Amino acid sequence: MTEIHELTALEQAAAVRAGDLSPVTLLEHYLARIERLNPRLGAFVTVAAEQALAEAARLHRTARPGADLPPLHGVPIAVKDLTAVRGVRITRGSAVSADRVADADDLVVARLRAAGAIPFGKTATCEFGLTCYTESAVAPPARTPWDPTRSAGGSSGGSAAAVAAGLAPAAHGNDGGGSIRIPAAACGVFGIKPTRGRISRGPAAPDLFGLVTDGPIARTVRDAAALLDAMQGPFPGDLFAAPPPPGSFTACADREPGRLRIARRGDPMVPDAEIHPDCAAALEDACALLEELGHEVVDAPPLFDPGLAADFETLWTVLAALEPVDPADEDRLEPFTRWLRERGRRVTGTGLMRAHARIQSALRGAFAAMDGFDAIISPTLAAPPVPVGHFSAADPEENLRRQHRFTPFAAAYNLSGQPAVTVPLHWNAEGLPIGVMIAGRLGGEGTLISLSAQLEAARPWHRRRPPGWDG
Repeated sequence: MTEIHELTALEQAAAVRAGDLSPVTLLEHYLARIERLNPRLGAFVTVAAEQALAEAARLHRTARPGADLPPLHGVPIAVKDLTAVRGVRITRGSAVSADRVADADDLVVARLRAAGAIPFGKTATCEFGLTCYTESAVAPPARTPWDPTRSAGGSSGGSAAAVAAGLAPAAHGNDGGGSIRIPAAACGVFGIKPTRGRISRGPAAPDLFGLVTDGPIARTVRDAAALLDAMQGPFPGDLFAAPPPPGSFTACADREPGRLRIARRGDPMVPDAEIHPDCAAALEDACALLEELGHEVVDAPPLFDPGLAADFETLWTVLAALEPVDPADEDRLEPFTRWLRERGRRVTGTGLMRAHARIQSALRGAFAAMDGFDAIISPTLAAPPVPVGHFSAADPEENLRRQHRFTPFAAAYNLSGQPAVTVPLHWNAEGLPIGVMIAGRLGGEGTLISLSAQLEAARPWHRRRPPGWDG
């Protein structure tokens, strides 16, 4: 007999529509798994069981077989704890907001509800989403289910761990420098960072630099595409707008991508980063598979000036400094956050604009070089998942250096605004997942989804189970 958590999110929605599964039964199954498995993994920081069960019961009453129901009707979806769900605690990974309760949904959550999903819990993140690992003062560390001594990555580490361990069928995340792709790679699942402007950050979250976007994490490409369909769309006043979508992203998962010209990228934006042999092997293996599927794979020319790393860091420190914190609470922040904020406060307006100007100039050259390719493939990370504490045990300056070296590829696409996915095609000899990242043209999520679905069909990954899956 197939267990409920073995079904994909879209299979669960189909079972609800057919009357074979009720939203209440579905949710109760996940709540029981969270109770058993979450203490080992640190995926959820808050579970809104009572509120979610009431919503599931309401949806069950409307789920008449054959009725015209929204695509995710009755499916529980986990939400990263940087994003507000009405009536549920939103800690933002920080002791200064550990007791705050949201009085309204953020726009992306409202859109998930409109698609029929049930936001049933908040997944762990780091303080204000500022790091590539998920450790905070308000919850235990998020750990990859493949080896719980190792970090789930960040800052959407709780979401990736929840999906990988079968504690949620799919999850929401957000990504300002790799924060969907990093943990999805560390946990062996699929994640999409959409094109800048594809998913509005309005009306509550300002989008000053266009670095941060919401996006989906799922075990299958079709599930991730369905969440992207639900979340996407503009809001009045947005500073950035994505090119029109190609109809349904879910439908893209059922289309052949055609023969693509794909660039193999080996130049990390961080100059002193060293690529672990397992990550290099995963890249070569993925390139060989792409060629077997009929695609042309060539070495990329130099794309991203190494100086972009320093300019990205400037923007990131300023974003940290802009986090609204009462001055009386500043000493309650974590040492790394305080250090980052202090650096951000020292950036002058002229210095910030100069960083922006250098980024724009460098990206014009990069786009010219990328114009001849349909996609660009690279490792997602420079190393396999690292032990919990690898970053946080160091002083802030060394902590940041380690983060840069661990994830030297991802942030380039936050600067450029291009869509990028991480695909779980490879596991190393220790049984740890090693992701590969594929970036596309601006507005090219449909191509990335079609290509990822082709890779998934050629080398299925979603039935690969971490230890404890049947626990």
